[in-house]
Amino acid sequence: MYNPLDKILGQEKVKLTLERIISSGKVSHAFLFKGLEGIGKEDTAIRFAQSLVYHSTSSDEKKSYLISQIENFSEPFIKYIFPLPRGRNETDDDNPYEKLKDDEIELIQEELRNKSLNHFYKIQIPKANNIKINSIRDINHFLSLSYDESIKRVVIISDAHLMNDAAQNALLKNLEEPPENIIFILVTHYPERLRETIRSRCWIINFQPLSSEIVEKILITNFDVEQSLAKKVSILSNGSVSTALKLIDYGLEEIKEKAIKILRYSFGRKFHSAYLEFDDISKNSDTEYFAVIITLLIQWLNDLIKYRTNSGKIIFDDYLETFEKFNTKYPDLNLLPLSNRLDEISSRLKNNINLNLAISNVVAEIADAITTK
Repeated sequence: MYNPLDKILGQEKVKLTLERIISSGKVSHAFLFKGLEGIGKEDTAIRFAQSLVYHSTSSDEKKSYLISQIENFSEPFIKYIFPLPRGRNETDDDNPYEKLKDDEIELIQEELRNKSLNHFYKIQIPKANNIKINSIRDINHFLSLSYDESIKRVVIISDAHLMNDAAQNALLKNLEEPPENIIFILVTHYPERLRETIRSRCWIINFQPLSSEIVEKILITNFDVEQSLAKKVSILSNGSVSTALKLIDYGLEEIKEKAIKILRYSFGRKFHSAYLEFDDISKNSDTEYFAVIITLLIQWLNDLIKYRTNSGKIIFDDYLETFEKFNTKYPDLNLLPLSNRLDEISSRLKNNINLNLAISNVVAEIADAITTK
């Protein structure tokens, strides 16, 4: 029987840390898995829950059964909490599924099946914007279910930053008085949105971006992405499977063309035309799309450096004429400060920065890079 932690792709330091924690016999009652979205935090949380069983004293037959039940998110073997829609006339005292429609329940079950088959799959349920307080309160029901007390159980809270204040308060009670043999794993790419009283009670595990090779492998194996496309988007993904999938969904070539137009109009101080390229993003308040656009703008700047030095793989290889024209006009212009400023704008998106203001900043920064050379 294999150790489930061995199936984790990348995150070697995290795997080593978790293996040492399990081997020590002193497993914390709460963990906070933090890092970019789409880098394997939930996959690791599930494998960690299975590894606890693997290291138990149970028979191999029982271990195999329990590991398969965890894989399927079956209670009472594991509790998986994620954002759910609110049912009609639902109160905080209702069961989190009690007031949902049959078709909503069916969709949730289907999404969970997809997640069990592919841990990198992102559950998508309409109107599921928050983790409800009754989902946290339902942990008490989970605790009451009959179970072998010699084996530790795990509660995974996906997108933990989506807990509102009431839900965080409810969870805090469990963390302050942790139940016996229960381990909480909070998974988030926005840890700063969790209360300090919650963060301080968790063992924090930092996850790093995946290598482009691993992102490519996951895209091919888990999402059936064609190899050449997987390779292209993995290089642009910043180590995130989620970002790579967004590039595919948005259309890689279309979004590259948009990035080129934004650069051309902004460098040329054609502000109206530049803003028009952002029009659909602004209207739909699509911060994810905006973040991907910034990634491509930065990539073009990086490609320009590679073009000048004749080194490295150029992602915008079908737009070589843009580098030639720009380099002819501005052969000595250092655009590294611009790249850094665009990256700063992107990082501030998680703080709910005004999108229109961010768009204006991007256009202005690109334009000023020429005028202040």
